[in-house]
Amino acid sequence: MASNGVQEVFTVPNILTAMQTMRSGDTHKKKVAMDYLGKFQKSKDAWTATISILQGEAEAEAQLFAATTLKGKITYDLGREITEGDLPALRSQILLLLKKFAPGPKPVRVQLCVCLAILAIQMQAWKDVLSTVVAALGNDVASHACILDFLRVLPEEVTEGRKITLSEDDLTQRTTELLTNNADQVVQLLINYAQSSPAAATNPQLFECITSWLREVPVSVVVNTPLLSAVLHGLSDDRSLQAAAECLGIICRETKDVDDNLETIQALLPRILELRPRIQALAEEEDTEGFKAITRVFADAGDSWVLVIAREPVHFRPLVDALLECCARDKDRDVIHFTFDFWYELKQYLTLEHYMEARLQLVDVYSKLVDILLTHLAYPQGDDPNELDLFDGDREQEEKFREFRHHMGDALKDSCEVMGVADCLSKVLSAIQLWIQKYGSQATQTSVPHWQLLEAPLFAMRAMGRMVDKTENNMLPQIMPLLVQIPVNNEKLRFAAIMVFGRYTEWTAAHPDFLKAQFQYIVESFQSDSQEVLRAAAQAFKYFCVDCKDLLGSQVEQLQVFYDQILDKLPESSQDEITEGVAHVVGAQKTEDLYRLLKMYCDPLKQRLIAKAGAALDDKAKLDLADHINLLTRFVQYVVPYIPSGAENPAVTYWQEVFPVLVGILQNFINFVPICERICRCWRFMVISYRTAMTPLLGPLANNLADGFAQSRQGCFLWTTSAILREFSEDREHVDDNITQNIYVFFEAQATNVLRVMSDLPPIDLPDVIEDFYRLLIDALLYYPHKLIPSPLFTPIFLAAISALALEKQEPVSAALHYIRDLLNYAGGNPATASEQFGPAESAQLRQIVKQLLLTNGEALVKQTMAGMMITFPRDCFADGSGVLLGMFEILPVETTNWLDKTIRMLPAGTVTPVEANRLLVKIREKLQASDVANARQVRVLLQDFTNTYRRRYVAPRDGLGQLEAARFHFAG
Repeated sequence: MASNGVQEVFTVPNILTAMQTMRSGDTHKKKVAMDYLGKFQKSKDAWTATISILQGEAEAEAQLFAATTLKGKITYDLGREITEGDLPALRSQILLLLKKFAPGPKPVRVQLCVCLAILAIQMQAWKDVLSTVVAALGNDVASHACILDFLRVLPEEVTEGRKITLSEDDLTQRTTELLTNNADQVVQLLINYAQSSPAAATNPQLFECITSWLREVPVSVVVNTPLLSAVLHGLSDDRSLQAAAECLGIICRETKDVDDNLETIQALLPRILELRPRIQALAEEEDTEGFKAITRVFADAGDSWVLVIAREPVHFRPLVDALLECCARDKDRDVIHFTFDFWYELKQYLTLEHYMEARLQLVDVYSKLVDILLTHLAYPQGDDPNELDLFDGDREQEEKFREFRHHMGDALKDSCEVMGVADCLSKVLSAIQLWIQKYGSQATQTSVPHWQLLEAPLFAMRAMGRMVDKTENNMLPQIMPLLVQIPVNNEKLRFAAIMVFGRYTEWTAAHPDFLKAQFQYIVESFQSDSQEVLRAAAQAFKYFCVDCKDLLGSQVEQLQVFYDQILDKLPESSQDEITEGVAHVVGAQKTEDLYRLLKMYCDPLKQRLIAKAGAALDDKAKLDLADHINLLTRFVQYVVPYIPSGAENPAVTYWQEVFPVLVGILQNFINFVPICERICRCWRFMVISYRTAMTPLLGPLANNLADGFAQSRQGCFLWTTSAILREFSEDREHVDDNITQNIYVFFEAQATNVLRVMSDLPPIDLPDVIEDFYRLLIDALLYYPHKLIPSPLFTPIFLAAISALALEKQEPVSAALHYIRDLLNYAGGNPATASEQFGPAESAQLRQIVKQLLLTNGEALVKQTMAGMMITFPRDCFADGSGVLLGMFEILPVETTNWLDKTIRMLPAGTVTPVEANRLLVKIREKLQASDVANARQVRVLLQDFTNTYRRRYVAPRDGLGQLEAARFHFAG
């Protein structure tokens, strides 16, 4: 390929030198080498050079690179760079290379097998693929390995055939020829191989090959041939255990449609149950990998047959018991997670009325499962009863254990649904009582023996919290008094107790007699030196305040004293949580008390803000100031009284006093983004919480948002503007028309400022502004379409959106695409609008304006959207990009097809053949001419397939996009 008019020279020595350079420590040289190798892989020279490297004696790394490159060439460039007459020679060359690499290295051999498989898919004249490959490779042991590799990769590559540029009809035909028509021959080949020698019978490649062909061969065929015995035999050999277990698991999964596979399941069940003694044997041998493999087999069988297990619980009980045994023998907690899906899916059936009989038959299984889970939930036992670090400082291992416990908690919830909450909680109560009976008297201020056995049922109780109804009156009244006696000096136990209290606050709100002791336990926990306990206490405190806010009203003033004293001692996240909690309590008080309570709680926060602002000389102090603003925002969010329209809102009255402080901080720190964002967030929630009651502050707020954006060019000011636009739009009640008009004028001023900024700076310098601007415009289009669409700003906004599509960052591109899609709906006559005042004449006028905009600028939109989908868009933007193109096809089918044609012709020479381009356009025209709407929507699929293929074939050129480069946006307003 040429770059900037200079022809690259790709020779084998240069390629090998570049690969050696990639292992050097020189970053610049590595970058140059990577660029060179990337261009080589896309060049025509790659065909001969890769084969030369593979024919020679280069090192294994270079050979693998050559084989991988050859695979890419065959996948993406075969039809464009190799004539049909040269295909047999290429096939012969690959077969010779396969013969050479049959003994290894395996990675090179596998890549060459993939090359041959992809060639076979595209070489439609080659009909006798299997016989040709078998004959060419011969009958020695090394060739067997190569044939098995080829047989394994062939179905995988055919099912991935959409990345190959064959038509759908050709690909379907080739699938039939290569897979369906060869299935019987492959089965016989594999049977013959399995019976050829003891080594062959336990060759992992054999089982990998069976696994691959299970997509094409009916599972009943495999089960009713010697292949099933071969797989089961493979489970007894260490060399093949993993591959055989994976194969048997997939055989089970292939019978998931149980009604279509009942005979096969009945044949498989006894053969799989024969493996049950292996559970105990592998566990006692401490063969971790083997134990995992055998558990996966039982889990796959259970997952696949869960429906028939629910239908015939007695017949399939041995399989369920085998899974339970796997869980019970899992001393190292290595395999139990394989069973979690089964317990969940079985629970889904057992909790249906239709399967009540099965539930009665299997409820004891879930009871035993809870006992096993309670054992597994316990932290490891250490030699020192006071030792809390039981993972020898391995934080990763401890975190893994914690995450694992949460998954076990989900299995506990499943058990709760089958057994009933009371029976599960009774097991928790028994475990707690057993610990108290055995070790309670031995606990001291400095030592809690076997604390792990007490902490585990506490965690289980916490995990079940969501399942327990607030009307539960049997078990919890017995458990809760025990929990407030949990020793406070053990960090793990105190943490566990606090988390339980926090999970059951709704129950406590319904049982107020238990509130005082629990809440006192939480409050006392704030004296702990443990950061983990402090965080837990803050979280539980929040939940108590949220759920018990009506019960805590009498303590609202004492709470303020505690809140003020403890606040500065807590980490930032915990400060936020306890603030949210007290804000809920304040918000639940009488309206006439709110102004006084807000002053009581928030004036100290305001004073802290002023002090922090005066001392904020470095970034750390500024960030602390920004975080503190969030505390005020919590009160704005949750102290929201109901006030009749026209009456004074006491909360707004108070925030009018705070507003100048926030303005002063904003002006002093206008160049520090986090402070701007937190203040805008606070103002935004004021608008959302108090809505039209914010009218007295609208003028100063709008002025500060406009000035803030003009000075800082930060998107957060636009984000807050959108809240005002929504809350004061014309369809809202109790909004004066003059206010609505003024709000729209304010929006246009903000939009004009943004367009000027986008005209001055390239989009790459403004990703956040662009994102927030087009989020704002989505609201403007929703609430003010009759003002925005006829506006002089409408066209510049659209052109700016097109220029923004050149970005390679998801959020701004996504926002611009969403705006464009909403806009297209106006031309299509199905707009999303909040206004119900549109008459037919006004709708027609708006539709005509949008359609004229698209006729004038649609070519640029199509070009930039296609360029994005082929080259620059982040993956998550593809769906919206194809949605824009589909909308254009629906509105202007002829014009859009022509614009698409012109865009494709702009692609770099050689990257798309005229045949490919014409084929795409012919198919699009066929779909558009169809009267069926669903058929027309197939255009979207065609575009996605085309752009995905192009993307796989080519990376974005380093020297720019050429004719597809986005035009620079200019605004003269």
